[in-house]
Amino acid sequence: MEAFVNWLNNIVWSPALVYLCLGVGLYFSIRTRFLQVRHVGEMVKLTFKGEKSEAGVSSFQALALSLSGRVGTGNIAGVATAVAFGGPGAVFWMWAVAFLGAGSAYVESTLAQIYKTKHQGQFRGGPAYYIEKGLGVKWYALVFVAATILATGLLLPGVQANSIAVSLETAFGINTSLSGALLVVVLALIIFGGVKRIVNVAQVVVPFMAVGYILVACVIVAMNIEKLPEAFMLIIRSAFALEAAFGGIIGLAISWGVKRGIYSNEAGQGTGPHAAAAAEVSHPAKQGLVQAFSVYIDTLFVCSATAFMMIITGMYNVFDASGKNFIVNKLNGAQPGPGYTQAAVESVFSWIWKRFRCNLVTILCIYNNYGVLLHCRNEYRILKS
Repeated sequence: MEAFVNWLNNIVWSPALVYLCLGVGLYFSIRTRFLQVRHVGEMVKLTFKGEKSEAGVSSFQALALSLSGRVGTGNIAGVATAVAFGGPGAVFWMWAVAFLGAGSAYVESTLAQIYKTKHQGQFRGGPAYYIEKGLGVKWYALVFVAATILATGLLLPGVQANSIAVSLETAFGINTSLSGALLVVVLALIIFGGVKRIVNVAQVVVPFMAVGYILVACVIVAMNIEKLPEAFMLIIRSAFALEAAFGGIIGLAISWGVKRGIYSNEAGQGTGPHAAAAAEVSHPAKQGLVQAFSVYIDTLFVCSATAFMMIITGMYNVFDASGKNFIVNKLNGAQPGPGYTQAAVESVFSWIWKRFRCNLVTILCIYNNYGVLLHCRNEYRILKS
């Protein structure tokens, strides 16, 4: 089974995917004249403007809903993995893919608004809707629906549930079977309450946890402020093979940075449009701008918080091109994952981090599951239509 998963992983995350995602993001950026740069101020304004209605949620609620799907373990473990296999330069390429991905997020979310429908008094929409109604290709919409339900309905929730179970067992000694059963109950209570119940909770919890995590990072950076310029320059030099130690893995820096960036912010994957379609706005482009901003929040803020904590405190390892030997071994052979972030924070806040990380991972993973299961609800409507 492990061999099959590795084989499938190599196909899905092949260089073709890297080039395709960068190419599509660049294409949309050029066609929109780099709207994601010209209208950053408007993105922020629109996030806190707009009123909800009986059929739709507000722009801020839609943002919180999309962030519940974007922000998760990828922001912690994913960044650590990118640095481990691509070096600090991978962080720069995560930023680059966020910049281009914001263009893709704008387009896909605007389309979701244009082609949304109303079902049982609430707005529904997403890629399958605009593939069917915009392109007029029903069979392709059904293929997308099947892939979405398989990936986000069956596979991805298992990853998040495992992270929750392991965190609760590590921090509080709670049996994994018990935490799994409790997770099912909590998810059911919220999901069967519909989109409105999901966003009402998400608009409070998701921003609170994201801001809390960023504040922890800011404190660590402030306590090591003299190392910040050096850390930033290390990221830039490593990204362009100007750092001798990482010159041999420049290709891996690009590859891992792009892969982890895409996995984290989900720009262009077709997940954000489900939240975008639920919003009540006066013009579709407004929600497109809000969702483009969510890509920046995920990568430029949350992922960067993880990266700077690790690099400034020196709590990370880097493998060579073979993936077997270390170029940098500051954590005594520790494997990539949340342990890098844990070591970084424990170097300053050892007395609170263990349980804080558990609460953070648990809440982010729960709401990540809400986000991805919402995608399945929307896509299921296509099958019934």
